[in-house]
Amino acid sequence: MEGKVTQSGVAAMAACYERFDPAAYLQYNYTPPRADFQRKDSIVPWKLACLHRAFREDDVKGDLLVDIGSGPTLYQVLSGCEVFNKVILTDFLEVNRQELNLWLQEDGGCNLDWTPYLKHVCKLEGRRPSEWTEKAARLRQVVTDVLPVDVHRPQPLALHALPPAGADCLVSAFCLESVSPDLDAFNRALGHIGGLLRPGGHLLLIGALEESYYFGGPGVKIPVVPLNEAQVCEGLKENGFTLIRLEVYTLPQDMRVGVDDVTGVFFAKARRN
Repeated sequence: MEGKVTQSGVAAMAACYERFDPAAYLQYNYTPPRADFQRKDSIVPWKLACLHRAFREDDVKGDLLVDIGSGPTLYQVLSGCEVFNKVILTDFLEVNRQELNLWLQEDGGCNLDWTPYLKHVCKLEGRRPSEWTEKAARLRQVVTDVLPVDVHRPQPLALHALPPAGADCLVSAFCLESVSPDLDAFNRALGHIGGLLRPGGHLLLIGALEESYYFGGPGVKIPVVPLNEAQVCEGLKENGFTLIRLEVYTLPQDMRVGVDDVTGVFFAKARRN
C-alpha cells in the first residue's frame, strides 16, 4: 500500500510541473535582488562562491561531472566546467532541456543572459571578467549531453548514459526537495542519484531550507518538502555519504520576494563511501 501511496504522490508532483514556465522561473530567481553581483549578501553570488570553493579543492576531480535536475539554469557548472573534461546536464522537463540547448547551441532565444554570471565566476577564479567568452566556449565544449532524468527511479538516467564506474562528481541544486512529495521520497531520491556516483566521488548538493512551496510560473504553485539542516545531514548519512562540509545562508528580508517561502539555503559537500 505504501508503494502505491508514494507512486501517487510522485505522479501528483509530476502533474504540478506540467505548466512550469522556465522564463518566469528565471525572472523570479535569477535577476536582482537575488542575483545582484554588487551585493555580498545576495543569494546567487553566495551559491557561486560555494561552488567555486568546492571545485577548487583538490579532492573534487576526475573526468565526468553530472548535474542532476539542471532546470533551465547553468550556474551550477560554471566552475566545474574548468575541472572536468565532460559535463552532462539533466532535467525531467523537456522545456528546461530546450532552454539549456538554446544557450549551448548559440541559437539565441534564451530567457536569461548568462553573461553577468560568467563574468562573476571569472572574477572568483582570479581571471579578468573580459575572459567570460573563453569560459562560455569552454562550457559549450565540455557539455556532451542534455539528458532526461527521473530521480524517483532507481536508475534515474537511461542505461549506458554514464560509464560503468559512474560519475566522478554530481552537482544538484534545488531539485530533490522540490520534486518529492514527502521526506521519505526525498531520501529515496538521494539514494537513487548516489547510485550514479563512483565510490569516493563527490556530491555537491544545494537546496532550500524550510520551504513549503515555490512558484514555477504565474499561478503555478509547486509544493516543496520543508527541510532542516539535521534532515539533510541524516539523509546523506543514510544513503552512504560522508558529509565533508555544510554551509547555510539565511535570506535577508528583501530577498523574500513572494515567489516562495524559503528562509535559507544549504550547501553540502559530501563523499560517497
